[in-house]
Amino acid sequence: MGRAGRRLPAVAAVLYGALAALVLLGVRDVLFVYEENRCSMTYMYEYPEYLKIKLPKKTARRYPAYELYLYGEGNYAEENKNLILTGIPILFLPGNAGSYKQVRSLGSIALRKAEDLDFKYHFNFFSVNFNEELVALYGGTLQRQTKFVHECLKVILKLYKGQEFAPTSVAIVGHSMGGLVARALLTLKNFKPELINLLITQATPHVAPVMPLDRYLTDFYTAVNNHWTLKAQDLRNLTTLSVAGGFRDYQVRSGLAFLPRLSQHDSALSVVSSAVPRAWASTDHLSIVWCKELILATIRAFFDLIDENTRQITEDPKKRMSVLNHHFVRHPGKIFEENPEAFTELTGQCLVTILIFSLLSFFFFFFLIFQVVILKLQDYPSLSHIVILVPPSAGNKFTLDCEFFKEDSRTVQLPVTNLFSFGLSSSKILLNSTGLFYNVQLQHFNQVYQAFKVHVESHCQSLIGKYMCSKLLSFSVPSFTEISAKLHMAQPENESGFPVLNIYSSSDCQYEVILRTSFLQILGQIIRFHAGALPVYVVSNILLTYGGQLSTLMSTGQCSEFSLELVRTAKPYKVEPIISIVVFLQGFNWFREIWDSLLLPEVDAAVLSSQDAWFPLVSLILFLFGTGIAFWSAVFFSTSLRIFSSLWLTLTRPTVLSKAKLITPRRLCVVGSLALVSWTTCGAFALFIIYLQYLFKVLKTKNQNLIDSTSEATQSLSSSTTAEAANSFKIHVTVFNLFTWIVLLNLPSLVYWLKNLRYSVRLDPDPCRTTAIILVCILEILMNSSTSEVKSSKLLKIAAKVPLLLSVAVLAFGRMHLYKVPHFVTFSLLLHVLCCIV
Repeated sequence: MGRAGRRLPAVAAVLYGALAALVLLGVRDVLFVYEENRCSMTYMYEYPEYLKIKLPKKTARRYPAYELYLYGEGNYAEENKNLILTGIPILFLPGNAGSYKQVRSLGSIALRKAEDLDFKYHFNFFSVNFNEELVALYGGTLQRQTKFVHECLKVILKLYKGQEFAPTSVAIVGHSMGGLVARALLTLKNFKPELINLLITQATPHVAPVMPLDRYLTDFYTAVNNHWTLKAQDLRNLTTLSVAGGFRDYQVRSGLAFLPRLSQHDSALSVVSSAVPRAWASTDHLSIVWCKELILATIRAFFDLIDENTRQITEDPKKRMSVLNHHFVRHPGKIFEENPEAFTELTGQCLVTILIFSLLSFFFFFFLIFQVVILKLQDYPSLSHIVILVPPSAGNKFTLDCEFFKEDSRTVQLPVTNLFSFGLSSSKILLNSTGLFYNVQLQHFNQVYQAFKVHVESHCQSLIGKYMCSKLLSFSVPSFTEISAKLHMAQPENESGFPVLNIYSSSDCQYEVILRTSFLQILGQIIRFHAGALPVYVVSNILLTYGGQLSTLMSTGQCSEFSLELVRTAKPYKVEPIISIVVFLQGFNWFREIWDSLLLPEVDAAVLSSQDAWFPLVSLILFLFGTGIAFWSAVFFSTSLRIFSSLWLTLTRPTVLSKAKLITPRRLCVVGSLALVSWTTCGAFALFIIYLQYLFKVLKTKNQNLIDSTSEATQSLSSSTTAEAANSFKIHVTVFNLFTWIVLLNLPSLVYWLKNLRYSVRLDPDPCRTTAIILVCILEILMNSSTSEVKSSKLLKIAAKVPLLLSVAVLAFGRMHLYKVPHFVTFSLLLHVLCCIV
């Protein structure tokens, strides 16, 4: 195997290096390739103050880590210190690791607008301190947060008792996971739905958790979404708006922020911040709470929602939806009018220009210095003329272009290029413009894995300055523009429309629209939608390699290197076809009945396919990505071991390891101590301790191998003993690699426990307590074992075949439930331990 063996890793290194590079290109597209930040920062005019609200003793004792605050500034804050409140209550709920102080942007701008109205109406902004808990990574406290918010609502409404216009409900603004907590209020047994009538969520992952790291998180999501789907009657009086951040928000992709579609519930609205009128800006996960343009739209909506009679947010659901649509969907450029009049009287002393147009066609369009209005004349059947009032502009020149057109005459189709063209082919159309507006429909563009670059090139007969001459606004129109086209979610089955590219054109210009597939953005879409599942594919590859090493040990008596075995055994055809067949068969009732009778959970790929977020080719690509990551992580780990071992040998005196019994009183004491630590504190903490112990053991084994291969003192040792030590080291490296991923997947609960240690020594609930106790027992034996016990075991044949089945199970059930991955790995390690004993 000499020359071939050396050539194989070199070829594999190039192949897996290319795969790792593709992963990095996809990550780069998600993290760095997006539009610039167009949001303005919100600033406080006076120093912000947060007045802590005293909670009932029972509530404070039950939730010692949580607090409720009232936001204020300057004189307003001083006046409210006695808690005699007369405004409209709004409660802000921060998200994952969020601060209660993030309410200041909403509170400050609302205060400024109230001052402009001489405090005819004003809002009182409350905020909850969740102690910046990592609820997106650890779901054990989501139910606790929900119950605390319920108590806060009751405390807030009590503050207004006795007031002339006392509120009966509270509006809620929830950022990130705070929005999900607000939705979860309706799942509480004693919660009265009338306590909230308006909910606005900012970058909240409503559909599913970003990283399903424990069952408490997934169970919470299931309970909330099932309640909203099955008990829609509880939502009759609740109006909900979800605002997603767009492509700048790489933490929560916009598809997760869209509210579930309910046929019985028409009081829910989902928008992307880049499509919000007068904002038009994509926001990252944090800037969505302070983006001035978006905050202004939110505050304007709040003030338009006020009922003049009750001086509170209106109880009319239709008006609430009308206001939200006005500010977040189709803003006509004027203030909200509940019953807009068809005719307006023109008054004023100044000289104005009045343009009158007779309505003879279907659409009327006018264009003024990049301010565009399109009127669908079918919506105004009683009107015969349109009057445009143009105020004086202090000597500045402008151009007003107007036209009538039929929509069909300005709609053209552009078929998108094939997904596998890799940008080598293009689809193009030529627009010989005779008007001011075109709709370009992008046909067959309906999947999230499609991504394109759209190039628009203009050829004008005369200078553009003729049409854009203005002292107030001076600019030039580029002759070449590039636009990225990709979707936030797949097209629903019951919709048949196309994504549309709107082109505002000049009547003497010719436009060429060229569309090409963007390979780099396709990689970005794959990472954006499935990066959270990559650990599952890495573990699946390592399990295949682990099983291959045990098979080689059984057949040849030697354990192969991890990289060589990965190349030989980590093949997607061993795993992917089985899952695809199961997903296909689950479409038949007879198979589903058999599957359910075996009490097997639904395959994750079937769920993702029903959401149009999955197809086999993507799974194959992710498997190859996982192979590349597994290969290079093993290379990194081996290199690190070599460096640390060399340092160790230079700093310590080498010792020869003696073979001892697997089970000794000392090791039983260690197991008992770590099990006690797991039970009384945090399971992930016990795992981390045993992880460090195992790392120390692997380093000592590596040092022993170095001593055996270089020291003259080992010349008396037989070659079989030296080979046995080398085999043991190779299998320990693979086991340690598997265990590393278990520790990484449980790390968030450890971080959460450390952060909240001052409130409680014991993490409750603990998602990995039982698993930790089992793994402590397994690894304390395994780290002291050698391949000599394994080779002679009667169970080795089973232990060598099971990892293949487990690698399939990991992909089948772990993509949407990452917390299940350690269970499968634990079972494979348990068989290894049994091989050492039996």
